[in-house]
Amino acid sequence: MSNTNSGIPQSSPPLHDKNLPERSQKAVWHPCTQMKQHEDLPLISIVRGQGVWLYDSDGNRYIDAISSWWVNLFGHCHPYINSALNDQLSKLEHVMLAGFTHEPVVLLSERLSKLTPGNLGHCFYASDGASATEIALKMSFHYWQQCGLTKKIDFISLQNGYHGETLGALSVTDVALFKQTYAPLLRHTQHMPSPDWRNASQGESPKDYALRVANELENYLAEHYEHIAALILEPLIQGAAGMAMYHPAYLKRAREICDKYQVHLIADEIAVGFGRTGTMFACEQASITPDFLCLSKGLSGGYLPLSVVLTTPNVFQAFYHDKTSQAFLHSHSHTGNALACRAALATLDLFEQNNIIETNRAKANYLNQLSQPLQSHPKVKNFRNCGMIWAFEVITDDTDFTNTFFKRALDKQLLLRPLGNTVYFMPPYIINEEEMTWLVKSVVHILDTF
Repeated sequence: MSNTNSGIPQSSPPLHDKNLPERSQKAVWHPCTQMKQHEDLPLISIVRGQGVWLYDSDGNRYIDAISSWWVNLFGHCHPYINSALNDQLSKLEHVMLAGFTHEPVVLLSERLSKLTPGNLGHCFYASDGASATEIALKMSFHYWQQCGLTKKIDFISLQNGYHGETLGALSVTDVALFKQTYAPLLRHTQHMPSPDWRNASQGESPKDYALRVANELENYLAEHYEHIAALILEPLIQGAAGMAMYHPAYLKRAREICDKYQVHLIADEIAVGFGRTGTMFACEQASITPDFLCLSKGLSGGYLPLSVVLTTPNVFQAFYHDKTSQAFLHSHSHTGNALACRAALATLDLFEQNNIIETNRAKANYLNQLSQPLQSHPKVKNFRNCGMIWAFEVITDDTDFTNTFFKRALDKQLLLRPLGNTVYFMPPYIINEEEMTWLVKSVVHILDTF
């Protein structure tokens, strides 16, 4: 598994404008950020990326151990994806997808339909995960209206679930930090108990706990199914909940329950799709097919904004009509962007050419072996792993733990951004043994400072 992208620690010559952080502070409103904090914690000016490494303007480098918010699968500036994009640039950068089509979007749609579980197809594209959530919610609602079941106008989701921050997506999200300010703007959504195994009773297995809370889902739908359009959930791992992991038995039961009560199942695999959980798609581990599958993040290898919703022939046919008013009249200007689709095709090529799923399993085993000192560390609890995602909670009295850990990780050449007191790893798939060793040993050293 080792490659030559090593030599830790290492730096590169300073590059570019040293005043860029100050200029950014004045000109850019950064996402998910309290801008005032950057008066004391300067923004880091990244000038280039190579493999798992990001390089700043001072010549420092950092392992991108969270794949730049979970999007990067095969490292920065991958030569194969770069080549595909350069080729596409010489042909077509974009054309509107209303009334027109192009080869990259057709090829990508055909390949996604073959890769995904069941008989999913007719890909509807957008640019980001929240937009995919909005599409799935609107499609589900509209489908039931077309079918005459006009009372089905509500949605349910899981406690601590996260599905994006546009208004529809935020309505089905259950993270107070993002949601509480905007509550007056949102539709009310009922949140079902999460199958997160950290909530299990003492002596209760993850599977038994998953089945127990699935029974609560059924009890709710038995009473309220007439007005519920869909259940939306993140399969196997709830990302913003601190990488909450749960047993696939919940997914299997949720599919059965939704079928029983005529409720759609929306699988939000925006963060967990494309191999993150150890299979190409998380739903495969429960052998289920959702009614709607939302994908983004790793879809384009982390290169360009792209998301997609795949659905069933039954849903598609409900909108197939002579009248325009019966169509799904939703649109984005950059739907099916040719460059983004070409990046996605190159990403899928890399999966096929390099047997990535199997290779990742070997890497996961290796990192788990390395992680014994983490699992036994007195400051660590709930160490867990699913595919190429690792997480654990840190026992600490530091009220500013997230920022403290972030800064200490940077000093160790690591980009790690905890979720509360949860530290997680979600590295690009090209990470090698030496880089994994550096990651784990450095985190152990950081924990020793708390």
